[in-house]
Amino acid sequence: MTELSFAALDLPANQLLNLDALGYHTMTEIQARALPLALAGKDLVAQAKTGSGKTAAFGLALLQHLNPRDFGTQALVLCPTRELATQVAEEIRRLARFQQNIKVVVLCGGQPIGPQIGSLEHGAHVVVGTPGRIQDHLRKQTLSVERVKCLVLDEADRMLAMGFIEDIRAIIAHTPETRQTLFFSATYPDDIAAMSRDFQRSPEHIHAASLHTETQIAQHWFSCERQSKLDALSTLLGHFQPEACVVFCNTKQMTRDVVEALSEQGIHALALNGDMEQRDRDQVLVQFKQGSCRDLVATDVAARGLDIDELPAVINMDLPRDPEVFIHRIGRTGRAGKNGLALSLCTHQDEYLVAQISDFQEDAIAPKPISAISSHNATLPAPAYRTLCIAGGRKDKVRPGDILGALTGEAGLEASAVGKIQVLEYAAYVAIESKLAKQALGRLINGKIKGRKFKVRIL
Repeated sequence: MTELSFAALDLPANQLLNLDALGYHTMTEIQARALPLALAGKDLVAQAKTGSGKTAAFGLALLQHLNPRDFGTQALVLCPTRELATQVAEEIRRLARFQQNIKVVVLCGGQPIGPQIGSLEHGAHVVVGTPGRIQDHLRKQTLSVERVKCLVLDEADRMLAMGFIEDIRAIIAHTPETRQTLFFSATYPDDIAAMSRDFQRSPEHIHAASLHTETQIAQHWFSCERQSKLDALSTLLGHFQPEACVVFCNTKQMTRDVVEALSEQGIHALALNGDMEQRDRDQVLVQFKQGSCRDLVATDVAARGLDIDELPAVINMDLPRDPEVFIHRIGRTGRAGKNGLALSLCTHQDEYLVAQISDFQEDAIAPKPISAISSHNATLPAPAYRTLCIAGGRKDKVRPGDILGALTGEAGLEASAVGKIQVLEYAAYVAIESKLAKQALGRLINGKIKGRKFKVRIL
């Protein structure tokens, strides 16, 4: 596909400047195929792999059809998990910076419904949420979708697999028949086809490349005994030395076992699984994204909301039973044209899974024994950053600039010592160089942010 500039699209000049500032210079395949149609108001069924740029594809389209002076909900985006909904909302806010006063509200379970109702009372141009919580608000009549112009189902196949089909159908029934309906899905099962027939008008079908080329993602396979898997993982980390890595496991217990084993070897890793409280999951994700944790050990369900542009490597500690899941896993690295690394461990008992993945990829897999590589430096460097949690967020009118100002002003830190800053509804997180984290903590505890005192702690 020829790379295309966003300037080729019928977008406002201010939006093009905003895209350039955000680093959106050329369109990905799914963007180049979907955006002209979506901007023209067409219904779409778009298949694309994880990390293909689909959020910008539907985000730019729905923003173009908004009336900023109308604070009724004009766009509705349904996502399978709270983590994904939060990330989609953040990206839409970034894309909307060229416009004044575009309000994006997140409605998900795992959070008190009261503050969400309060947010909706002040209006929302765009609502992003999970089907269950959207249904709650419709039943309570605290959300109206009668003026929705654009409805998006993101990771539609995942939502249906999670049992949301009846909720989704009920939500769609509340929206106008004249709406634009966009389905984004990695696969195209019969349920998606049926919903498309029921709710879309002459949809255009788009299929972006779903498999990963060798130039994007270097795959390496290693065989070992089942009882030696933990040692084999340490060998991989020591040999390849990835700056950041997601280790995929098939069970929640395995994530805990892996983290415990790595910790005993002095390797700082965090688990991400469905048994964790939502707040704990949020904080683990923030630490990983901010570089204060190098290795994240996760199950597939827990990792669904993980969206990182530059992830150097993934490791399959366990092989999934579905080859498509394998493709989604390794697709989290090698994004946006960057090179990635996918390392997979397999045992004698996994031979049939290796064969399935080999057939699916149409590429022969020849695992090497783990003994073929050496762990020349088993002691990995400590994370470059520590994450500080501030008990104040968007609801407290705290902005990233306020936190940076407090750290470089009263706290006396150099701006270069401050990493990524993420401001959520009720909390904010900032990465500080590890050697300066305690100093920054003390200064913020005894100082103020935007003239106010907030509780601060190191995660």
